[in-house]
Amino acid sequence: MLWSDPKDEPPEELRETQAMLRRAGLVLALAMVLAMFVLGVR
Repeated sequence: MLWSDPKDEPPEELRETQAMLRRAGLVLALAMVLAMFVLGVR
């Protein structure tokens, strides 16, 4: 690997998109658990 090679870090937009998708997945998982709980109580 040469000192002039670009770094392996993804661009800023990609990092923001990945973080947003991670948050969306977390919210979706919490919503699923809540929905199962509500349906289970009824």
